[in-house]
Amino acid sequence: MQTTLAPTQSTMDEETWELRLYVAGQTVKSVTALANLKKYCEEHLHGRYRLEVIDLMQHPQLAEGDQILAIPTLVRKVPSPIRKIIGDLSNQERVLVGLDIRPGLHK
Repeated sequence: MQTTLAPTQSTMDEETWELRLYVAGQTVKSVTALANLKKYCEEHLHGRYRLEVIDLMQHPQLAEGDQILAIPTLVRKVPSPIRKIIGDLSNQERVLVGLDIRPGLHK
């Protein structure tokens, strides 16, 4: 399962956030994490993010590259530094702080 949301043309001059969500199949936690993440990204990074969903059931070898030890795990690749958040991403404040998204500054 891989999903990519490309930035819109009007925001190409702004930095595009690159996010990877590692999941293991269509579990409740994985589906919840993806839904929560899409909601937060649309609210705070609309048109300025690229999201890749990696299903480790289909591609287990990809876990090593980002040192994934638990799932679901969200990895922010860009902007630097790399950040990771583990869990279903249901706590919006924790996710925004973990990704270093400051509401109002990224809209």
